[in-house]
Amino acid sequence: MAEPEFTATGVRIGKGLRSLTRAGEVRIRDGRLRLLTSYGSEIDSAPVRAVRASKPWFAPEDRALADVNGTRYSLTLGDQDPAPGRPRPSSARRFIEAVRKAGGRED
Repeated sequence: MAEPEFTATGVRIGKGLRSLTRAGEVRIRDGRLRLLTSYGSEIDSAPVRAVRASKPWFAPEDRALADVNGTRYSLTLGDQDPAPGRPRPSSARRFIEAVRKAGGRED
């Protein structure tokens, strides 16, 4: 069975109150999560099994948190509009589900 893959571009990646990039990329491929800057430089990466992803309380639908190598990153994943008449979950929700599935957690 192939590993679930996820890619999101135009992601604002922050650490604490500091913004690391406004147009970064989040990529899950080959069992590894990578956080990249808009220039393609790696901010951080880890095996997906070691990553925790969650939804912050009282935050807009496009926000997610990722704990990577002991560092908590806040992610603002912009949503592209789905085709008319086709609802789909937010990018943040799809990211959290992709991390859980790729990490072998089906909670």
